Amino acid sequence: MDDTRARTALTAELERIDAEAATHRERGPLRPGESDRRAVDDADQAARATETMEADLIESTLREQRERVEAALGRLDSGDYGRCAVCGREIDDERLQARPETDRCRDHAEG
Repeated sequence: MDDTRARTALTAELERIDAEAATHRERGPLRPGESDRRAVDDADQAARATETMEADLIESTLREQRERVEAALGRLDSGDYGRCAVCGREIDDERLQARPETDRCRDHAEG
């Protein structure tokens, strides 16, 4: 994948992650102690705890995705983009198109 296409794909992925994070923050679940008619009833405590755990997981996942994309942009800037971090071989274009943030070839893909 050429640098221009890679940068375009990575920038688009950052925008998607940021939009998803913003949407999630806007509609996010109530945290214990927040005032809202949904949070008034103590019987909802278990449901709110589950929502909170799910929200934390989503936020963590988005943060990790963003970090991987930013790292890929850094590799692009340094000239290391498209090379496997394990063996140094070139990562095939099909893999980079599917996962532009990856730093591993198919042989060393993470489970």
